[in-house]
Amino acid sequence: MNQADPPDSDILGVSINPLPLDQHIELMLHWARQNISRTVCVANVQMLLEAHWNSNFKQLLLSADLVVPEGMLLVWILRLFGRKTQERIDGIDILKNLCQESQTLDLGVFFLGSGTQILGKMRQRLAIEYPKLNIIDMAPLPFRALTSSEDQALVHRINQSQAGLLLLSIGCPKQERWLAAHRGKINATIIGLGGAFPIYAGIQPYAPKWSKELGLEWAYHICHAPGQLWRRYITSMPTFLWLVAQQLLNQPKKH
Repeated sequence: MNQADPPDSDILGVSINPLPLDQHIELMLHWARQNISRTVCVANVQMLLEAHWNSNFKQLLLSADLVVPEGMLLVWILRLFGRKTQERIDGIDILKNLCQESQTLDLGVFFLGSGTQILGKMRQRLAIEYPKLNIIDMAPLPFRALTSSEDQALVHRINQSQAGLLLLSIGCPKQERWLAAHRGKINATIIGLGGAFPIYAGIQPYAPKWSKELGLEWAYHICHAPGQLWRRYITSMPTFLWLVAQQLLNQPKKH
């Protein structure tokens, strides 16, 4: 793999990097071991729809150094676009693989986002599953925006820690704005993992493997939180599929 220029595919105007999980991890670690300031977005259907309707948000995704496709639906679409070997990836996969490889490399990891309770439960589980992981620091983030002085203090804290990886979990679109605003300021590879922290901590349910492989993870989550999710999925999925179908139909024919 060319680490300077990973392959990309266009979905609704956003460049997605269609790589196997191990190559995504390899690239993130390559940057992290050198304390290079890079940003990684883990993009799902909702994020791509937001980018389609909001040009400012689209620019945030386009400014990322790596955009990982999350979920089975994006896998199927990438395969339709010619990326036949694309495999399913999600934020938990990335979290676990980075922790596993980081403890082997003795690479420092900084966990940022969620609340103190979630971070505490994460620390307990990480200590069991990755006993040699070098957890440099853990810090929650408030729901409100940080003041300029608070943000400067946080950036200083992260850079002073010399962590190579900064794992971020604050949810879309706040997370993507944070990534774009701090690229070049933080001397680490920053990976936006969405809602991975609460899931890893056991606060929120994790969909079983069979539902993910069948592309039914959304149905599992609706069953566990119907009031919060059903309207979003019912309205967004048909819209997304229609827009992708239009993109497929409008693609130039290959000769």
